[in-house]
Amino acid sequence: MLTIRRLSYDDAAILIKGAEKKAQKIGVPMCIAVTDDGGYLIAFKRMDGAKELSTTLAQDKAHTSAISKKATADYNAAAVPGNLTNGIQTAAGGRFSTVGGGIPVVVDGAVVGAIGISGGAAEQDIACAEAGLQAFLKSNPT
Repeated sequence: MLTIRRLSYDDAAILIKGAEKKAQKIGVPMCIAVTDDGGYLIAFKRMDGAKELSTTLAQDKAHTSAISKKATADYNAAAVPGNLTNGIQTAAGGRFSTVGGGIPVVVDGAVVGAIGISGGAAEQDIACAEAGLQAFLKSNPT
């Protein structure tokens, strides 16, 4: 039998709060999604003024990071014509995102969920996701 650790709703709230704080600091309204280790949505926040398209993009980024156990940005340079990874963006029913802003949440070496951010440039999305992750790690020392 397996014992599986995964994020709780309270954990997701910490991730969202940390990401939202960074988004407010940089002045970019974001959509913030947190999933469990299987890529299923736990919590979601759309900040006032965030782009409509970003609602699904944030969720897809979190989903991708959870199921692949990698940051979405790691796939960006690899999934281009001529590389063997090209085409991976069609995986998971087309939900597989290669756009930066999705980061897995790792505790004691295990992926327990992921955060996905969309609303700004990829670099801004990544910065907000990392801020959410840092807020979570600070509140849950391992």
